[in-house]
Amino acid sequence: MFDPDIAPSGTLLGLLQRGRGDGTLHALAAPRAEALAALHHCVLRDPRRDWQVENRSLYYARLCLDLDAELDEIEQHLFHPDDLVNDDEARTGLALSVLGHLAAYGRADALRLLRRYTAAGSNWQWALDELALRDDDPGLRGLAPAVLARFPETSEGDAELAAVVRGAYEPRPWRLWAGDPHHGPRVRAAAEQGAFDRWQRQMRPSGPRPGWSVHDILLWAQREHDLKPDARRPDAAARCLAAVAGPEDRPELLAAAASAPDAARTAALRHLAEIGDPEVLDLIEAAVTEPDASELVSQAALSAFERMRSISALDRARVWAHRPDALGDAAAAMLSCRGGQYDTPLVLAALRRTVRAEGPDAQILWTLVDGAGRLTITCAAPVLRHVYRETASSHLRGRAARALAATDPSFAAGFAVECLWDCEESTRELAARHAATADTRVVEQLRRLAADPAEEAEVQTAVRSRIGPETPDF
Repeated sequence: MFDPDIAPSGTLLGLLQRGRGDGTLHALAAPRAEALAALHHCVLRDPRRDWQVENRSLYYARLCLDLDAELDEIEQHLFHPDDLVNDDEARTGLALSVLGHLAAYGRADALRLLRRYTAAGSNWQWALDELALRDDDPGLRGLAPAVLARFPETSEGDAELAAVVRGAYEPRPWRLWAGDPHHGPRVRAAAEQGAFDRWQRQMRPSGPRPGWSVHDILLWAQREHDLKPDARRPDAAARCLAAVAGPEDRPELLAAAASAPDAARTAALRHLAEIGDPEVLDLIEAAVTEPDASELVSQAALSAFERMRSISALDRARVWAHRPDALGDAAAAMLSCRGGQYDTPLVLAALRRTVRAEGPDAQILWTLVDGAGRLTITCAAPVLRHVYRETASSHLRGRAARALAATDPSFAAGFAVECLWDCEESTRELAARHAATADTRVVEQLRRLAADPAEEAEVQTAVRSRIGPETPDF
């Protein structure tokens, strides 16, 4: 994850970077050169905060088709000298995904570019996965020599090839190559070696094993954490505690949750929260508010509180929700998920406070926005509209749209219309169910989504629930 440079939401570039439906509508109305410049900026400089979960590729591919965009800019980006030294997937992944969608729409130039990059580019595995979904068998077979030449016919090269075959996201090319008379023996040997390596790991687990008592588990958690701080041993220790801890161990666990070293304290806090110990809420508050508490302990305490489902946890959340700190945020999040209508003022106050203090991209807004929709807080609509417009996260924008559908009577004739062109399929599905058909653009886009083979099944199901023989407007 990273923080890209996002343009203001009122600009064409800012709209396209956010993946908003208005971005497409504005691009089609803008001078073509300006629209293409903004589109290429987005495709070549991935604007997503988390490229692994946010969608943009189909959104940009559709705009490429609408603008009849050439692929020269993408080609120069893929084969730039930087590709020889920078093999980070984030540099070329979005461009390759856009090419994959364009190939699926019948753009032969996109297909040829993917083949070239698979043969010579550093992120060739991503390109090969795109081709696996779109290319024909002869095209894939023709790539075998270039791909296999990447792996020297040595023990190291064969081991690397086996790892690649084992981890292939799309196995179709490798299955084709396994049946090739010339390359098949090497590919089949690599596949067999990968399967054998997996079997060996399963038969000979090498993970650490703690002793079978509360004391041993807490010691093991701390010792392993000191050796490997990123290994998440406290979480594993908490699961072990659930299997061995009994009522007689409660004093030791309470003492550990109050003052043990960080990893042991974290494991004890999580275990006590999971069993709903009556003293754990005080221990959580102390772990979060102590001036000298480490980030590991405070974050673990907040996480343990958020996982609680008891009535006492909800009652304590109503007390903590007024706090302007991380504990108050966690409490407001719990009320958003599990509170009742009488918790509306607390959730609304937390939503407004967060937007004022942290802006439209704060992580807690995901839960607070959901809570505003779940509780149908109609007076939260102005804040939700602000989050919808300004956030750089397409997922958060989709959540804001869902909350607006429940709280804002103007949603169907307003934001729901542009949501039909949104980059996230869940947002397009929501719009397909709510957008008012008085706007002719809505009718045209619904028909386009229904006929588009690249569209998600859920979106098309929602569209077809709105159009049919009994719907005279269509």
